[in-house]
Amino acid sequence: MSELIIQNLQTIHRRIQAACKKANRDADEVKLLLATKTVDIERIKFALGQGENLVGENKAQELKQKGNTLQTLQANVHFIGHLQTNKIKEVIKWANCIESIDRFSLAEKLHNRLAFEQKTMDVFIQVNTSYEASKFGAAPEHTLELIQQVAQFNTMNIKGLMTIGLFSEAPEKVRKCFQLLKNLQQQAMNLNLPNVDLRELSMGMSGDLEIAIEEGATIVRVGTAIFGERVYPDSYYWDEGTQIV
Repeated sequence: MSELIIQNLQTIHRRIQAACKKANRDADEVKLLLATKTVDIERIKFALGQGENLVGENKAQELKQKGNTLQTLQANVHFIGHLQTNKIKEVIKWANCIESIDRFSLAEKLHNRLAFEQKTMDVFIQVNTSYEASKFGAAPEHTLELIQQVAQFNTMNIKGLMTIGLFSEAPEKVRKCFQLLKNLQQQAMNLNLPNVDLRELSMGMSGDLEIAIEEGATIVRVGTAIFGERVYPDSYYWDEGTQIV
């Protein structure tokens, strides 16, 4: 298993480098996030030992189980799953960044908890660029308004936008999702809002990372292509949508 993870990491980095070269981008502009949903801590430790640093968890309970070890390893932990408001306290204990702010009610409760604990948090706004009912995320036409609302909270630093591309065999349909997120990024940056940086675009996964990089991704989230197929199907393991990374 260890040799397979090494080979898979090498393959993914070669894919990232090739995509950056094709897009005339510096490969250092694109970070690899290890999507570690259902991946045991030993395999995560091994991958981090190969020079990786960025980890993404989908579920508060699983993040709690892995949190101590990830902190000891000084991993940069992003929460990338749908965040229920009753899990905020647990998630901010272990995550360095929350990529899935998709509604004002969540942002407001997160702000209140962060203020109570006298903490700040980096966040991304999640956008449903494919308009699929099975996916979470703010509607694209409401995203700028949501960014403006979240920017009012001094406990949060908006660092970027996140999306999951359309699950499709048609590359140009997938590409439109990423182009839409890039367009929203540019529109939001033109607003010059406080607490808003937005230089990061978290988009692209195992099957579509090349397209995402061509359209401006700075973070690609890869799980299956590194750790292999998961033991349980998402429909069995999760109760909150079908976000596969």
